[in-house]
Amino acid sequence: MKLLFRMFIKNADDTTDPAVRNDYGKFTGIFGICSNAVLFLVKIIIGTITSSISVTADAMNNLCDAGSSVITMFGFKIAGKPADAKHPYGHARMEYISGLIVSSLITAIGFDLLIGSVEKIITPTQTKHSLVSVIILISTVLVKLFQGAVYRSAGKRINSTSLIASSTDSINDVISTTVVVIGSVIGLTTGITLDGWLGTAVALFVIYSGIKLIIETSDPLLGSAPDESLVEELSEKILSYDGVIGIHDLVVHNYGFGRCFASVHAEVPASTNVMISHDTIDNIEFDVLESMNIHLVIHLDPVETDNPKINELRQIIESIVKSKNELITMHDFRVVFGDTHTNLIFDVNLPFDYKVDDDEFCSMITKDIRKVNPTYNTVITVDRNYMNSRKKN
Repeated sequence: MKLLFRMFIKNADDTTDPAVRNDYGKFTGIFGICSNAVLFLVKIIIGTITSSISVTADAMNNLCDAGSSVITMFGFKIAGKPADAKHPYGHARMEYISGLIVSSLITAIGFDLLIGSVEKIITPTQTKHSLVSVIILISTVLVKLFQGAVYRSAGKRINSTSLIASSTDSINDVISTTVVVIGSVIGLTTGITLDGWLGTAVALFVIYSGIKLIIETSDPLLGSAPDESLVEELSEKILSYDGVIGIHDLVVHNYGFGRCFASVHAEVPASTNVMISHDTIDNIEFDVLESMNIHLVIHLDPVETDNPKINELRQIIESIVKSKNELITMHDFRVVFGDTHTNLIFDVNLPFDYKVDDDEFCSMITKDIRKVNPTYNTVITVDRNYMNSRKKN
């Protein structure tokens, strides 16, 4: 595959270059159009000659794949356009939109094939199987396997969900065509006609694949959770700087390849000069952009670390919070001492699957805290965040 890409794509190994990425999209698009068009013509001729609805259904699926390749190619072209006044975050998400359009077309074709197959079951017609048609269909399976391998290799090289989806669709086509081949062999050797039923099976498989791809390509548009390895790498990098003692409220927005934005709260000792802390934050933002290509914005959170009383209270409250669930974390802890009462102000991050209501959770925590000292009042902000707070080891 590397040799193939190097033959048709200039600087094929530099997959971080948006222009190279666009060339991958163009190459796979042209390759998909040509290969699927040939497969369609071969199968539609065989389907017409043998009067086989299952072969015809498979042919229409390949025609749909050719159309999908056209959409994917134009999707990559638009995605490669630079940011403008109307789209300040760029056009990279067009790749996801093109994938969604392709998925919808696949599903629509599947329903159309299903109707034709059911009609063939209700009103069956004799199919004319031959050894030549079976051999040709087997050869199309090999073409589809190669096609899927090209899509998958290119998709992995440029980290493209659209091409990975196309690869999955190609492998699905291998399965559906194999079913058609098996039906043809049965018809050729026994005379039993399973054409309508096999056509229905292929159609249902196409519908299933289309709906699955719709879900997969919609996730990035809806705002799926960031990759765990990315979160881990980014967190470790921020915490590696002197002067940063913890982070929380990390939010990552992905606008497509090369357009990643993030924000985070970084905890620094309150005793450190604010200009020094600000300089550290500036360095982190610049380094993250250079090394990870992430546009990072950091909010500075001064934390009092040299007050023994506050440190003791922080540990007590943190243990109470952890007693409810080990995954719950606490941050932004502050204390306002008074003559008659003391206000404990802090935020907690609850896991998304934590079933306790926010108000109920605050009531439970406050009740336990007042067992420690009845003069303690709480001001608790509850978050259900993308990432729990992290402290430097």
